[in-house]
Amino acid sequence: MSLRTILAVVCLAGLSACSFHSLGNLKAGTSSVSDVLATFGPPAMRWVNADGSMQLAYPGGPAGFTTHMVFVAPDGVIERVEQVLDQAHFSQIESGKSTQEDVLRLLGPSFPAWTVYFEARDELVWEWRYCDAWWKAAKFDVLFDGTTGRVRSTYSLPDLDGRRIVPSCSP
Repeated sequence: MSLRTILAVVCLAGLSACSFHSLGNLKAGTSSVSDVLATFGPPAMRWVNADGSMQLAYPGGPAGFTTHMVFVAPDGVIERVEQVLDQAHFSQIESGKSTQEDVLRLLGPSFPAWTVYFEARDELVWEWRYCDAWWKAAKFDVLFDGTTGRVRSTYSLPDLDGRRIVPSCSP
């Protein structure tokens, strides 16, 4: 085996170890929150609902294109896992109505270095990388009113990353 092949195998193994693309032995309906924590570590964010159910956020950024939400029933068993950086989830954000907390629960945290406050507009912008419908790298931005914390608008742009051609990506 060549050195290049060995390095490729090591890199792929390292990427898959931190990826939710495959849940491995974890299964909705039988695996527990303890199994998730033992496999993937602590979540970036955790919400506990009044009924004891939980939502755990596992963002893959800044280099990744996914954020996975793990929904846990009150008895501690996984109900479902959703990859949330997609058009179906983005379309649930409502201008003038959705709050910062709503967006966090829907998409998880954006990468902190991509959070920008524009003082002249009193506007806070959060940004996520994702794969668009054509498997091209893109960025989704949510613009918040700095005073009310409500969404002003959202938009999506190709992630040119300093290039003229949008790079391909995969979840």
